[in-house]
Amino acid sequence: MIAAQTPTPADATPAPTPATAIPATATPATPATATPATATPATATPAGSAGTTPATPAAASATPASGGTASSEHGWIDAEGNVYVRTAAGDRAIGSWQAGTAEEGLHHFQRRYDDLVTEVELLEARLSGGMSDASHTKSSAARLRESLADAHVIGNLDALATRLDALIEQSSAKADEQKAAKAKAREEATTRKQALVAEAEDIANNSTQWKVAGDRLRDILTEWKTIRGVDRKTDTELWRRYAAARDGFSRRRGSHFAGLDQQRKQVQGIKEQLVTEAESLAESTDWQATANRLKQLMNDWKAAGRAPREAEEQLWKRFRAAQDTFFAHRSATFSERDAELKSNQTQKEALLAEAERIDPDSDLKGAQAAMRDVQARWDEIGRVPREAVAQLDRRLRAVEERVRVAADAEWRRGSVESNPLLAQMREQVAKAERQLERAKTQGDQRRIAEAEKALASKRQFLDLAEQAG
Repeated sequence: MIAAQTPTPADATPAPTPATAIPATATPATPATATPATATPATATPAGSAGTTPATPAAASATPASGGTASSEHGWIDAEGNVYVRTAAGDRAIGSWQAGTAEEGLHHFQRRYDDLVTEVELLEARLSGGMSDASHTKSSAARLRESLADAHVIGNLDALATRLDALIEQSSAKADEQKAAKAKAREEATTRKQALVAEAEDIANNSTQWKVAGDRLRDILTEWKTIRGVDRKTDTELWRRYAAARDGFSRRRGSHFAGLDQQRKQVQGIKEQLVTEAESLAESTDWQATANRLKQLMNDWKAAGRAPREAEEQLWKRFRAAQDTFFAHRSATFSERDAELKSNQTQKEALLAEAERIDPDSDLKGAQAAMRDVQARWDEIGRVPREAVAQLDRRLRAVEERVRVAADAEWRRGSVESNPLLAQMREQVAKAERQLERAKTQGDQRRIAEAEKALASKRQFLDLAEQAG
């Protein structure tokens, strides 16, 4: 026989629970005085036990003793302190209670069951609210479900097992959904990064809009950092492609601008030559030829391209100044010439008014003399504005025609040889020929043209006079 022992608070502790531990607050502290000294028969404590009396299969179906017992719908404690839970598979011994009254022990094991229920409710709430990973919820529910087989609690374990089975099934389905969603999100993220890489590679190989392309590559990097969920291997490979594209673009851009600098230096040399020639023409008075050459220099300037900015600005100022100088001089000269031509027009208009008063019918010889004087003074006056030439010439030809008609009539009345007007006209032709020779000697093209025109007109009159005679 084993000597009777006094139960201690340690005697109320059942066998170790599974991994889903119950919070420490679930086990109330029991004062030492709460456990009366009770003798335990030798047959009640097998050898090697530490105060906990496991129930035998026969005891699982026993009826609680009448003294010092407690019972509920889902479990009970017998008079010796053995604790049982009722399940659909039968009553199961879950430990021993020696730390207080049977009712206290029953409440203790019921609270432990309530802790399990709370844990299950927490898992359910997290799953339904989407606040946890479904696969983690499934594994936690599975551990709880497995622990129910030897859980040291009193409560409706069958109902709790049913809830856990449902929770496991729901979390499994939810885990599959989350897995599919995660796979889809990973695929979409991969597709987005692949598109960004393809765009970066296209920019690196083809774009020549250097600033716009550089800005876009930076935007791609910013967008890249916002994309999550790509698996590490794929993400690393895509990143290497993007980095290679970015570096390739930078090298190509650097090479372009290096070549551009060299090209602009060559352009600078070309434009310096153009400026030098333009400056040499600034004081020219060969208005037409110089104006044409400056226009060609401007076309060459535009076709040459751009020099470095600072040199471009300085060269353009010099080029523009040379052009302005020439065209300002030409404009001033043309203004003076226009004034002279206008003055000549006024003088010829006055001379025409005088010529139009000639009356060959009343005094033919006087009219012919006056006409010769008008023609000589007309030639001496010089050029008039282009738009006035035709009108003035028509008026002069009209006066000459009146005198010629009168002379013709006179010639018909006398012989050709005795006609003094014919001699005068021959003298005018000879004079016109001498004027033409002088103009040719001087090399004045304008005077040559005018002399040739006057000579042709006088010869025509002479021919008509000779034919009429």
